[in-house]
Amino acid sequence: MATPQPIDTKLTQAAVFLVVSLNGDMSANTQVRDLLGDLSSLVRGVGFRVPDGRLSCITGIGSDAWDRLFGLPRPKELHPFQEINGVHHAPSTAGDLLFHIRATRMDLCFELATAIVTRLEGVAGVVDEVHGFKYFDERDLLGFVDGTENPTGQAALASTLIGEEDPAFAGGSYVIVQKYLHDLKKWDAIHTEVQEHIIGRKKVSDIELPDAAKPSYAHNVLTNIEENGQQLQIVRDNMPFGEVGKGEFGTYFIGYACSPARTEQMLRNMFIGKPPGNYDRLLDVSTAVTGTLFFIPTGDFLDNAPNVRAENSPAAAPAPVSPHKAGSGSLGIGSLKKDS
Repeated sequence: MATPQPIDTKLTQAAVFLVVSLNGDMSANTQVRDLLGDLSSLVRGVGFRVPDGRLSCITGIGSDAWDRLFGLPRPKELHPFQEINGVHHAPSTAGDLLFHIRATRMDLCFELATAIVTRLEGVAGVVDEVHGFKYFDERDLLGFVDGTENPTGQAALASTLIGEEDPAFAGGSYVIVQKYLHDLKKWDAIHTEVQEHIIGRKKVSDIELPDAAKPSYAHNVLTNIEENGQQLQIVRDNMPFGEVGKGEFGTYFIGYACSPARTEQMLRNMFIGKPPGNYDRLLDVSTAVTGTLFFIPTGDFLDNAPNVRAENSPAAAPAPVSPHKAGSGSLGIGSLKKDS
């Protein structure tokens, strides 16, 4: 199997999430592929300055961008994020490339993000940028530990890496990102015991509530999905973010999986409900303001990206610009939380 990107990297103290949209100039494709091929070198160059900084970058490619940059073959389950209209709304927003940058220090993340954006100057624009930080003992801004049930070790690899189901892209993965904004005043007005029932865990101890004590709408009930009696897991690397002066507080949800269908089912359970109407009450105080889906190719694929051509594919012809790409500025919005 080709070398996967470092999805299972241990959680860090800092992260930068960059979502980028390409402009309509098809002649820029070579410049973009050249950047993708140089990413491993950029990470090494920046990371060398702080050897114990654990700098890494996971790169994702959206459905439209894949057709444009690489053509056929394409990952079997790659498609745009599908908006969800339920009790609450999960929007689908712009995004051709995702750069998930992590390190123990924000300066490393910032330096690498700057280098990436500089290389994309003139051919792409950042549509969303979030600087995440570790909040005490892995908690989100709602006060609960985030990501307790993340699989580890071999279980994490089995949950995130494509295998024989799509052999041409074995070792790759999929990721869905959403930016959630929290109404902390509304949340803080809710009694702690009610908050614990919404999440499905004790707030201070992080101990999961007994099944008999959990309401059917608890977050960790709705996001627990099974197939043929087997739990289908994903790996989350959510991070809190915020700007006190703006009164903006949130969680950046990022979920990696071997199939996007896993995360999509979790989100449908949350937003529509299981059964319909029995939705995740966390969404009464947390609003999703972005939603994008990306394929995560292997590191080997990225290293060889400059040599990949789509000359004989339908993508060789200029593709229409999607409605999401009409604007070039930031979305100016904000998050979610890891499965608690």
